[in-house]
Amino acid sequence: MATPKMDFPPVRACIFDMDGLLIDSEDIYTLVTNIILHEHGRPSLPWSIKAQLQGRPGPEAGPIFHAWAQLPLTLTEFLARQSALQRQHFPSTQPLPGVPSLLSTLSSCHPPNPTPVHLALATSSNAINYSIKTAHLPTLFDYFPPSQRILGDDVRVRKGRGKPAPDIYLLALETINEGIRSKNAQRDNEGMEGQREVEVKPEECLVFEDSVPGVEAGRRAGMRVIWCPHPGLLKEYKGREEEALAGLTGAHKDEDEKAEVVEEEAQAEARAKSRPGKIGDGWGQLLETLENFPYPRYRISIPEK
Repeated sequence: MATPKMDFPPVRACIFDMDGLLIDSEDIYTLVTNIILHEHGRPSLPWSIKAQLQGRPGPEAGPIFHAWAQLPLTLTEFLARQSALQRQHFPSTQPLPGVPSLLSTLSSCHPPNPTPVHLALATSSNAINYSIKTAHLPTLFDYFPPSQRILGDDVRVRKGRGKPAPDIYLLALETINEGIRSKNAQRDNEGMEGQREVEVKPEECLVFEDSVPGVEAGRRAGMRVIWCPHPGLLKEYKGREEEALAGLTGAHKDEDEKAEVVEEEAQAEARAKSRPGKIGDGWGQLLETLENFPYPRYRISIPEK
């Protein structure tokens, strides 16, 4: 077991997953999947399988599910039925406990606060599903600047590099730093060079995740992670919590290079191939709820009301 790191810098950026973390859509995914399974005489989706699906983009989760389900449907038929049920049920999503307060509080940590906190979203949901799930919750998602919302079908995340690969979290951080660079340029033009903000480093980021592949993605990105799992998932990982927090469940497999790439792409690939953590290294924390979040532990300064 590793010696826990104690000298972390203050958290300057919080990057959030969405499904099952901010909103209760994971339960809706289960509902929709079970409806289809039961229509064809199949058993309900067990957590041993669902745990492997959570956090992954649809194209990567699909083969895992279908290998288990063995439904008498073509992929086109399954996706059509799934899409119809999702359009019916996704508009009923609601924020999970503690989420509105957490986002509101973090969004108040901005200049002249000495340690501003930047917010970004990194979800495996594609643009269509994101819209259906969130259109009735505009206040909740307005906390995330549009430029700092990374969705599962974002073309900047290469095919096959969704969670548990770290790319989506590294991209979210880059959008935050792009915003910082833009504001710095504006300050320079206004003669306010002394108010420039330094870019955020991965170790200054706190990832919020409910899924095991998502935790691994955050850890591989070199970021600290809050794991707030569904009770069913936590039960599935009983006794393996520290392994999950370290990102050591083995969900991510780097593929060998199959072709020559230009230097810039090769460098980007090298950055993305980062390593998970170690058991007990202090980079991850398990929370059963986002209520009463421990801001002092992450050296997040909350403005006085």
